[in-house]
Amino acid sequence: MRSTELGAGFFALVLALTACGGAGESDGGGQQAADSAVGVTKDAVVIGTHQPLTGPAAPGYSKISVGARAVYQAINDGGGINGRKIDYRVEDDGYNPTKTVEVVKKLVLQDKVFAIVGGLGTPTHSKVVDYLNAEGVPDLLVSSGALAWDNPQKAPMTFGYQVDYTREGKIQGKYIKDTFAGKKVGYFTQNDDVGRDTQAGLDQFVKDQAVVRQGYDSANTDVTPQLSALKSAGAEVVVCACIPAFTALAILAAAKIGYHPQFVVSSIGADPATLSGLLQDFAKRGGASVSSGQLLAGLIGTGYLPDVAQTSDPWVAYFKGIHDKYIAKEPFTNTVLFGMVQAYTFGQALKAAGPDPTRQKVVDAMSSGALKGPGLTPFGFSKESHAGYTGAYVFKINPDTSTTVIQPPAVTDRGTGAITPYSGERATPEQVNLVSK
Repeated sequence: MRSTELGAGFFALVLALTACGGAGESDGGGQQAADSAVGVTKDAVVIGTHQPLTGPAAPGYSKISVGARAVYQAINDGGGINGRKIDYRVEDDGYNPTKTVEVVKKLVLQDKVFAIVGGLGTPTHSKVVDYLNAEGVPDLLVSSGALAWDNPQKAPMTFGYQVDYTREGKIQGKYIKDTFAGKKVGYFTQNDDVGRDTQAGLDQFVKDQAVVRQGYDSANTDVTPQLSALKSAGAEVVVCACIPAFTALAILAAAKIGYHPQFVVSSIGADPATLSGLLQDFAKRGGASVSSGQLLAGLIGTGYLPDVAQTSDPWVAYFKGIHDKYIAKEPFTNTVLFGMVQAYTFGQALKAAGPDPTRQKVVDAMSSGALKGPGLTPFGFSKESHAGYTGAYVFKINPDTSTTVIQPPAVTDRGTGAITPYSGERATPEQVNLVSK
């Protein structure tokens, strides 16, 4: 990566990212039976989500619900699920946990949603998971890789979606150990379960190579001190378990101080199209001009869904068709695809719940192990596990910001089990046949 001169005003300008309002908590109701048909009418199923449409996680993540809504529109235009349309209600929490509590209670108590689907964020969703389970509200496909969502005994209504951070950390750690043996490794991670769970996986393979660990708080966009510490420690490989804005900030801060490590970035912050836009935007706010291709070239990332550039992939082609019909003005990014796959997966669960869905029936459908689809590794869903995707592949970003897979998909567990290659066959869109043409 080339060095880029960025003025001090850069970090002051991007502080606007953190603008998000607070909100007070309201009292919750009592225990509600899981077999309630709340949110279901003869014509519709009402679901809700909390998303960072503003605040520090908005750059990158605000488009997830856009992708999800497009799939729900396609489902509705095809006649819905078992004759019911999906009423998708999105609340902005600004990536502020206090606001998350407020908007989720609104969705449950006022909107009377059938389920919360795809609630985003580790620090945010962790504040409502106990509430949703106490209320008997299905808490499905959480947009976070924290291990906390995979706890059927304590949180029977909650299910993960993306690969958890420990599994991903293990796969990253083994790749680093095999590829960069003897190199000094630094960790740059979010100061919550994102960082803790990722490090638990990494440490199984590169603990002896790790020379420095730095964390960030999403409320503070100046990450120059952390990148300077990584540089001073001589870290040649930097693992970034970061949301997209902070991946971009880390890359820019490194360029600013003339630091050129090998970045290895978790799936939550490694979408090339999203990063390209953020790098350009943040640099422009700081009065600088950068080449996203030069800054991203060589970056290593992990993923579990097919890349949108893989146009020959049947699922990418399928979702591109929905994208072009409903949200053609939006760039077709991996972040948008994330939301589309998530919505499609919920559609499968709702369909499996039958013509008279209840909350318990949709939870049973999630636990059945029957959900299939676009991912390049399988879901871990069963009665004993509420883990989402169970593995990842490794890719490298090319100078034109396209990607090349450099290690095929592998799966593992959240403990100390082996990492094994995965070559199972995926169901095709025609086989799943959720959305009528």
